[in-house]
Amino acid sequence: MSAQVAQEEKKLITYEELQAHKSKDDLYVLIHGKIYAAAKFLDEHPGGDEVILAEAGKDATEAFEDVGHSDEAREVLNGLYIGDFDGADVKPVEANDNTTGQIRASSSSNPIAYFVPLAFLGAFLAWRFYFAP
Repeated sequence: MSAQVAQEEKKLITYEELQAHKSKDDLYVLIHGKIYAAAKFLDEHPGGDEVILAEAGKDATEAFEDVGHSDEAREVLNGLYIGDFDGADVKPVEANDNTTGQIRASSSSNPIAYFVPLAFLGAFLAWRFYFAP
């Protein structure tokens, strides 16, 4: 019965409320549609507090899953749960606000980067074949 009462006490948190909790002392993160109060876990996080602070006040689902957290980490997350996200008023993420996307974009290769060296190699081999003594 107490679990049911605790579940009823959980509330819907809007985008504005999520955005309002970005400080080190009062920090909310959104993961898989659920809001977690992560401020009390900052000092204990094995990856350091910077990783959590970088995702403060926004959807951290992708960043959380990209790391590949253990089952123990997911259990800790359950202890930080404070409510569900009311996604009705979600605003699009600005391109310059998405540091994870910037990292991913810089690490993805352009197909032309493969063809240019191959073209130079082909030109060199053709030159050696036709003009070599």
